[in-house]
Amino acid sequence: MRFAIASFLTHALTAASSFTPPSSSSARRSFRSSSTMTASTITDVSSFIDGINTSYEQLHREFELQFWGTKMALSGPQYSTDELTRTKGEMEDFLADEAKLSKTRELLQKVPEDSVEAKTLKMLERTFGCYIMESEEAKTLRAESTKIEGGLEAARNTLTLGATIDGKFEEMSSVGLRNKVRVDPDEATRKACYEGLSKIGDFVTENGFVELVKVRNKMAKKLGFLDFYDYKVSNAEGFGKIALFEILDTLEAGTRPIMESARKQFAAEKGGESALSPWNQGFLMSGDIVRRMDPYFPFEKSVEQWGRSFAAMNISYKQATMDLDLLDRKGKYSNGFCHWPQPAWVKPGGTWQPSTTHFTSLADPSAIGSGYTGLTTLMHEAGHAAHFANIQMPSPLFAQERSPTSVAYAELQSMFLDSLVGDADWMAKYAISREGEAIPWDLVAEQIKATHPYKVFALRGMLAVPYFERALYEMPEEDVTAESIKALADKVEKDIQGGLSARPLLSVPHILSDEASCYYHGYVLAEMGVHQTREFFLKRDKYITDNPSVGPTLTEAYWKPGNSEPFLSLVDNLTGAPLTGDAWVNELKQSVEDVLKEERERESYDAKIVQCSSGAPDTDVDLDMRIRIVDGDSVLADTAEDGGFLETCKKFEEYVQTRFAKA
Repeated sequence: MRFAIASFLTHALTAASSFTPPSSSSARRSFRSSSTMTASTITDVSSFIDGINTSYEQLHREFELQFWGTKMALSGPQYSTDELTRTKGEMEDFLADEAKLSKTRELLQKVPEDSVEAKTLKMLERTFGCYIMESEEAKTLRAESTKIEGGLEAARNTLTLGATIDGKFEEMSSVGLRNKVRVDPDEATRKACYEGLSKIGDFVTENGFVELVKVRNKMAKKLGFLDFYDYKVSNAEGFGKIALFEILDTLEAGTRPIMESARKQFAAEKGGESALSPWNQGFLMSGDIVRRMDPYFPFEKSVEQWGRSFAAMNISYKQATMDLDLLDRKGKYSNGFCHWPQPAWVKPGGTWQPSTTHFTSLADPSAIGSGYTGLTTLMHEAGHAAHFANIQMPSPLFAQERSPTSVAYAELQSMFLDSLVGDADWMAKYAISREGEAIPWDLVAEQIKATHPYKVFALRGMLAVPYFERALYEMPEEDVTAESIKALADKVEKDIQGGLSARPLLSVPHILSDEASCYYHGYVLAEMGVHQTREFFLKRDKYITDNPSVGPTLTEAYWKPGNSEPFLSLVDNLTGAPLTGDAWVNELKQSVEDVLKEERERESYDAKIVQCSSGAPDTDVDLDMRIRIVDGDSVLADTAEDGGFLETCKKFEEYVQTRFAKA
């Protein structure tokens, strides 16, 4: 695996300029060799960069407000699919202006190579290059794909999902269906919910997805790429599809024997081949454990536990504002996400512009297991928010989540922080019942015993998405039909995961939207980085939970540079080694006994229990951020109005308890 990555590392590292990001106080206009330029040149460069920054910031904000309004199904008349399409088009047209690229290159010849302006201009050059389409036909196809996608998204928002249980149809969101597949003790109910999820594939392939795939591919090929997947990964990561799958193929081959062995062991332990059915596997692996752990993850406490955990790691949001829409509801987009209508950046003169964040999850506090999944999603999206709140560069374009920002880079930050929820020492402090009792070690140990031998299933499920999308966009156009797409999805699930998946590939929302399509490989690369980063902290500091050096270390090494440095370089710089899958695969190979010993003996569960019992929890949690907890159009709690973070958490907790009180 190390060889596969090294084979294209040099190329990838040159895809973005490498430099040490300036601090807030020093990131002001500063030509270190200004004596070599005329005053008019300095004015020209400053005026150009300022104009780009100001105009982009406005266009970005207008699009993101539409994105939030339509995805959250807000009631305001200002939100519509047409407006979403218009604002997205205006933002992309701005970035696709060839005159701006030409001017950028002209100015690059005039500024000192080591100046702040040169770094900004190099980033602008990369960004414009991701959007400029020299082919007029490609531009037309791009507009057509945006229109098809908007129609598909609008139709998807009206789809009624659910399952027929005991002869009666019960409406549920995709999240609700997946949750029941995972935890419901009745096999017939689990199977019905799996079949409900499978209907998503029928719907999307009959409502525009076939046409969308064809148009996306035509556009990419007009631009000289192999296909749409090659276009997306080249823009986001700086290397193409072939290089990407050199990495993924190595990981796939290296973990296939582990997967095959795990499936045989699972069937032998759980009663035969039927245990591997997509509606049985997740439940038989940990469904009962999830039910027993559920009391220790009350959803209404999730915001407080996230805040306490991040604050203890010394993570700051640098005066950001955040809207959290956490509860599932009809018409809401069926996947958690985090976007920024206002990117963080350092303005001329050193003025700091804090970020504004919108993030969402899909929790149903009445469902078993929702507390654990809701908290994990919260830690994940809050990790994204922390990352983008701390980018300290002299343009908002360093801090936007689209190309040329690496998918893997963005996901590494969130996945590293959500990984803590599975750590024994983290659970010892933060997995607390409504009665104030910490999760017992015996239950933590049972969870490890039940899930560790089968962690490879999650890896293979993650790999299945990019392998499906690669095969999808490699299909000859005349072969792309609703039936062929559905057959391909089943084939990839069986090949990569060993059988049909509990989360059908065509139910994965990422494949539909332009921003998230051909994106999932980023989770795989990021997970490699997560394990390597965890290994770094454990070697250096011996622990991660409540480690006050985590926040500052991540800020300096990963967050401040934004998209100015390539993902592979950032991982290498922090961990001292090129990115490999070694740490991940080594964990999969660990015996259950070794994992239990490690979790018990490291500065872990027992030490954290003793620490928590010796003192009261902090009465003040400062994340340096204003937080509004919303539910669609309604504001449930606001730190600016309610007296602070913990008071806001208490108000949200009371709201959830009242709304979801059991009859």
